[in-house]
Amino acid sequence: MPGRGAGRGRSAPAWGGAGRGRPAPAWGGAGQKQSQRPAAVPAEPTQRQTERRFAEACAQIRAASEKHVSQYQLSDSEDEQDDVDDDTREQILGRLCDRYVADDKSALGNTSEYLQRALNAEANTCLICIGSVKRTDPLWCCSGCWVGFHLHCVQTWARDSISQQQRRLESGDAKTEVLQWHCPNCRRPYGRDQVPSRYRCYCGKTPDPPPDPWLLPHACDQRCERPLRPECGHRCLLQCHPGPCPPCPVTVSTRCHCGRSGPDTRRCGNKVWSCRKPCGRTLDCNTHPCRELCHPGECPPCPKTSRQPCNCGQKTELRPCASPRWQCEKVCGRPLSCGHHRCERVCHSGACGPCERAGPRRCPCGRTELEAPCHQDVPPCGDTCDKWLACGVHRCAQRCHTGACGRCLQLRVKRCRCGRKEKELVCDKEFTCDIKCKRLKDCGKHTCNRKCCTGDCPPCELSCGRTLPCGQHKCSSPCHPGPCYPCGQTAELRCPCGATRLTVPCGRQRGARPPRCRHPCPAPTDCHHPARPRHPCHAGDCPPCSLTCGQPLPCGRGHSCPQPCHDRVQQRFVSQKKAATPWEKTEDRVVTVSLPCPPCQAPVSTPCLGGHAEYPMPCTEARPQSCGRPCGRLLLCGNHRCQQLCHTVEGAPDSETAGTTCDVCEAACSRDRPPGCQHACERGCHAEPCPPCRQHRRLRCHCQLGVLHVRCHELSEADEQQKERLLCCGNPCPRTLECGHRCAAVCHPGPCPAPEGGCATRLKQRCPCGRRAQTTACRERAPPPDCDDKCREVAQAKEQERAAREEAAAAEEAARQQQAVEELERKLTGGRRKERRGRRQQTAEPEPSSAGRWLLLAAAVAVLAVTAGLLLYQ
Repeated sequence: MPGRGAGRGRSAPAWGGAGRGRPAPAWGGAGQKQSQRPAAVPAEPTQRQTERRFAEACAQIRAASEKHVSQYQLSDSEDEQDDVDDDTREQILGRLCDRYVADDKSALGNTSEYLQRALNAEANTCLICIGSVKRTDPLWCCSGCWVGFHLHCVQTWARDSISQQQRRLESGDAKTEVLQWHCPNCRRPYGRDQVPSRYRCYCGKTPDPPPDPWLLPHACDQRCERPLRPECGHRCLLQCHPGPCPPCPVTVSTRCHCGRSGPDTRRCGNKVWSCRKPCGRTLDCNTHPCRELCHPGECPPCPKTSRQPCNCGQKTELRPCASPRWQCEKVCGRPLSCGHHRCERVCHSGACGPCERAGPRRCPCGRTELEAPCHQDVPPCGDTCDKWLACGVHRCAQRCHTGACGRCLQLRVKRCRCGRKEKELVCDKEFTCDIKCKRLKDCGKHTCNRKCCTGDCPPCELSCGRTLPCGQHKCSSPCHPGPCYPCGQTAELRCPCGATRLTVPCGRQRGARPPRCRHPCPAPTDCHHPARPRHPCHAGDCPPCSLTCGQPLPCGRGHSCPQPCHDRVQQRFVSQKKAATPWEKTEDRVVTVSLPCPPCQAPVSTPCLGGHAEYPMPCTEARPQSCGRPCGRLLLCGNHRCQQLCHTVEGAPDSETAGTTCDVCEAACSRDRPPGCQHACERGCHAEPCPPCRQHRRLRCHCQLGVLHVRCHELSEADEQQKERLLCCGNPCPRTLECGHRCAAVCHPGPCPAPEGGCATRLKQRCPCGRRAQTTACRERAPPPDCDDKCREVAQAKEQERAAREEAAAAEEAARQQQAVEELERKLTGGRRKERRGRRQQTAEPEPSSAGRWLLLAAAVAVLAVTAGLLLYQ
């Protein structure tokens, strides 16, 4: 639809149109509608279709704008209106000043300050109610000081002021009939007909201006067009804005202040300019030129000095050139024209003039005129003085006299000033009664209390002294009726460093937040560091110091504290107070304390007690300790080392030798013994060589039959021949030769030597049965003899005897087995014990006794031995 296309093209109320309060027809003419017409519409639509589509587009735009404004109104809160980001502020100010033709925006003057204040909600405060003026609150601005107030507050203020003046006028206390009310801030008077009755924008063109997020609060989107001040015939070109209008930006051609330079083209608001050259105009002294740079207005007085005569010309002094006429303190004293008197005027210029007593003069009462020389006084005329006395009722009754008339001493009835009492007294004396006036003064609070008051009670001279709504100052105005004027002072909110300032009405600073400051915080350091870490200015206490402490630790090794600064650390102490009631709350106490530096934990290379190695240890714990290794120092014995665990060594001559605190060697001598010596050294562990071993060794001789006792050192120190001699027992050698006979040599080492010519030992040899024998020398190697017939017979007899013994053994074994079978049968068949016993006695053979059994065994062994001997003999 055409309306939908138009809505898309101009639906954002932030950029103008209906969303910014402009009338709907301002969106364009027929050319714009034709460019937005869809292709399906005929090229020449009828007038009715065109109007309908235009109305639909305007309705959609209004709906979108109202929706946006309603959302803005719903979201408008005191918190949100306080936070206007810098980008939005710059956009609003840029759009506001886009019609200002001056290239330099700084030419806006004081207007820029009012614009910034309008965007800052903290500065928009109503001085009457000391409350914030929100964007949607109806506002009224004074045309003198440009301070904004709530509309209803100003209306109430104006009505109260006018009603109080009416009451005073009706009671006769007021002396004027002009009813006015004054601005609470600058006291500018306004008439009764100037009480604001409707909420209007700053320029006054738009009543009830709707809020717009892209305009200043309480402003419309029209041009201001107020007459500029000072009046130059031009009007303000800015959009509706608060505060005074900026200087006129129209260019005009003007000359400088002194008129020597120019003409120059300048802005109308800054058309008066200086050429920065010496003025050159003659000063009031008519002698010196003005040396000031080109300036507006009259030239300053001449700053130079010169010698100037006084008016009478009798004295000359060095005086400022700007004041050439001066008067000395000397009386003129020149003789007058009468020749009798002198001039009594103080230093003057020109002629002294005629004598004041010359010509006709009157008597003291003034009735008679006489001619008398100037040096003679006019005598009294003798008539009654008849001058009005000071009372203004009676005349002087004395004769004509010189000097002032006396007091009026006539008696008359006089009424006091208040008219309540009468009394007869001297006319010259004023009569006042003692009645005090009880009427209220113009303040409406204090009574007059003046005695005999005439009704014109003086204004109350007391100070009001009431505390103003700001709560900090008291009203310094004279005592007055009604509420006091708002505090006219302003409070300056400063950031802690004082670089950023914000001016707010007095009383508003308690609830206002301090201005944001981007300068560094200037608060002096409260710790030992010369300066705090750089951080922006802030309210309240500074954050804890984040620098490293760096103070030297008491370890004495030059280490500094590596912890964060701990000069001011907040610690929470739990309240020990017990709540008296269930709803009473106990608060913990937070105290700022200075903590000492922690023990030094820097790693320090520390040697052990014995100096074996160095270990990194915390500085506070860096004390020599045992490393757990053996000491290892060489003891006095020179053979062993100290086995104590690492300890402190004292009295050591060097780093390798044991000291007095090391072990004392109590071990036996561990030196290697001489070869063959198996005895321990009788001395303890020592460094020098061991003494000769004097113990006896019990050794076998070469033949291993005798036992010899030889000193150990003799054996270890002897050579082979001596050892052979020492180990010889002197007995024959008990070993046998290869032939099996004994060695004939004396005890000797090694194998037995063979005898010369062979072994001569006689050998007895037997036949195989052992019955026959023969003797021969060993070296002959004769064979043994053979068995004969006799040997065979003996062997046969032995064989028969053996067979008989075997048969007897077999028969004995069979009988034993038979006996075992019978015993088993008895056990199986049962019967009484007696019967079994009798039967066994009757049938069984008597068993041999133990002695018999031994005899039989001995006999068997003997038979076997004889048989064996016979067999060996044969």
